Amino acid sequence: MALIQGKVRIIGGHWRSRLLTFPDRPDLRPTPDRIRETVFNWLGQDLSGLSCLDLFAGSGALGFEAASRGAERVVMVEADTKIYRALCENKESLQAMQVEPVMMNALNFMNSDVRRFDVVFLDPPYRLELLPELLLLLPSHLEKDGLVYTETRGVWIPDKPWNIKRSAKAGTVYYQLLELRLNG
Repeated sequence: MALIQGKVRIIGGHWRSRLLTFPDRPDLRPTPDRIRETVFNWLGQDLSGLSCLDLFAGSGALGFEAASRGAERVVMVEADTKIYRALCENKESLQAMQVEPVMMNALNFMNSDVRRFDVVFLDPPYRLELLPELLLLLPSHLEKDGLVYTETRGVWIPDKPWNIKRSAKAGTVYYQLLELRLNG
């Protein structure tokens, strides 16, 4: 298993097998290898030219995985200072010029940044229950045909205008790929 205390391995792409390090924090749950493998099978192994947003970056596993697979730009938003520093160190170690760590609260980022993304990784701490609020803000941040990845600890069905494109369960984690429903 690739998850070691404070370390997670990139599973595919240019940086395959490289380790990311991160501090121990209560809400930090790196997306397990098995789930990441499924998610990137859903998205396609080659993300060349795509722009990604990792809104609660944490370990950076999803964002660095996307960059490793060719994403042109990966914005990683993180509010915790120690975790943000680890993201910057991992970016430097990998020489990941396409990665842009941003130290900011996710809701503030959504309300202040106007960029659009092809893929948004949305995995906030479960206890905050932020998915409904964040999904309201996301349509103006998505490119046409953009996708949103979510992770929850229980079954969760999004409100309109979201459609579940793919979904799966691993242990107690439910994860899905959402798309905007055309015509609401």
